[in-house]
Amino acid sequence: MQGLVNDQGYLRKHHRDAGSTEEVFVESLWVLCVSAVRSTGGDRLRILMVSKACLVGIYQRKLEEIARHEGVELRVVVPPYWRDERGVLPLERVHTQGYDLVVERMALNGHFHLHFYPRLSRHLRDFQPDLVHLDEEPYNLATFHGMVLARRAGARTLWFSWQNLLRRYPPPFSLFERYCLRYADGAIAGSHTAAEVWRAKGYEGPLAVIPQFGVDPQRFSPSPRQEERPFTVGFAGRLVEEKGVDLLLRAAAGLPGAQVAILGSGPLRSRLERMAEELGLDDRVAFLGTLPSPEMPVFYHQLDVLVLPSRSRPNWVEQFGRVLVEAMACGVPVVGAESGEIPHVVGEAGLVFPEDDWEALRDLLVRLMDDADLRAEMARRGRERVLAHYTQTRVAEETVRFYRRVLRLPDLQDVV
Repeated sequence: MQGLVNDQGYLRKHHRDAGSTEEVFVESLWVLCVSAVRSTGGDRLRILMVSKACLVGIYQRKLEEIARHEGVELRVVVPPYWRDERGVLPLERVHTQGYDLVVERMALNGHFHLHFYPRLSRHLRDFQPDLVHLDEEPYNLATFHGMVLARRAGARTLWFSWQNLLRRYPPPFSLFERYCLRYADGAIAGSHTAAEVWRAKGYEGPLAVIPQFGVDPQRFSPSPRQEERPFTVGFAGRLVEEKGVDLLLRAAAGLPGAQVAILGSGPLRSRLERMAEELGLDDRVAFLGTLPSPEMPVFYHQLDVLVLPSRSRPNWVEQFGRVLVEAMACGVPVVGAESGEIPHVVGEAGLVFPEDDWEALRDLLVRLMDDADLRAEMARRGRERVLAHYTQTRVAEETVRFYRRVLRLPDLQDVV
C-alpha cells in the first residue's frame, strides 16, 4: 500500500521557469527562506489538513491515528455540512481525540469543483503549519486556493486524488490543475490507476498510493448471523445510474425468497421503487434511506452478501468502493462489477462479474445462496484482507510516513 512512485525529475520541475518573472522568483525565494527557518525546529510535524470528507464520523478515526504519531500536531478544517444529490450531510463528531477539528464556513457549498474556505488564511497565520494537506482533487478551486495561501505562508503542500480517468478540463479548472501539478511538494493517489493518471499528466513530484480512509476493525467486526432471518442481499451507496442498483433488482428477481436491503439516497430512488414493484419485488425489497456512519455495522450485520454493481461511464469509473471494505471487515461476502478499482479492492476475497450483466450477477448470488461454506470462506478471506491492507491505523501510518518524506525528514519505523 505504501506504493511510493518514482519521483526523478522533481527538482528539475520545480526549478524550471523559476526565473521567468521577477514575481515568481521572489515568491519562490521567500518560500525557501521560510521553510529553511522552520526546518530548524527538529522533527515536529505541524500538519494542517483541509477535508470536507472528514465530515463523516467514522473517517475521523484516521485523524486520531495520525495524531498518535510522535511529533505530529494536527489541525483539520471541515465545513459544517456538505450538500450533494443525497441532500445535506451534516458534520458528525465521532473520533475527535488528540487533534484539533475546526469548523469553517465553506463558500459555494455543494459545488464540487468550485467550493473553497474564505477564512483559511487565518489558520495558516495562527497554526503556522509545516505542511498543508489539501484533501481535494488538484483541479478544484479549494486545492488551488489552499496551495496559493500555503506557499505564501512558507508551508509545503500536498493534495489527494481519486481521479482514475485521463481527462482534460476547461479553464479555469485546467489552470488550477496546472498550478497544483507544478508547485505541489507531494501528492497522494487513492489507487494505482489514479497515480498513473497524474504521472501521465506530467506530475513529477513525490507520489504515494494510499487509500483516503481505511476502516476501524473494532467498530466494523463480524457478528453472529441470526439463523431465523431470510437470505439477504444488500447495497449501500448513492442511488444514481452509475451505481447499477437496477442490475441488482433484476438479479434479485431470480432469487426466490431472498430479501434485498438498499441503503442510500439519490435522484433515482422513486424510479427504483417503481422498478421493484414492476418486477414483483415490492414485498422483498426495502429502501432504507440513510444511516449515520457509526451505525453502518448494524446494516452490514443484517446481510449475507453485499453487492456493488457499478457501471462505468465516459466521465466516471468506480474509484474504490469503500462499502466493500466495510462489509469485508464485518465478515460479509462481497460481489462487485468489474468496474474501475473493484477487482483490485476485493482481490481473492470477493467475486466479480462483467459490468451491466445482471444474469451473471444473479448466478453468483444463487451460488452464494446455496453454499454456506463458500460464504464462510469469503467472510474469512475478506476480514483478513482488510486487516492486512485497509485499517485506519495502516492508512495513517503510510500517510505520516509520506508527510515525513515530503518534509524531508528521516523515516520513523516505530509507531507510537
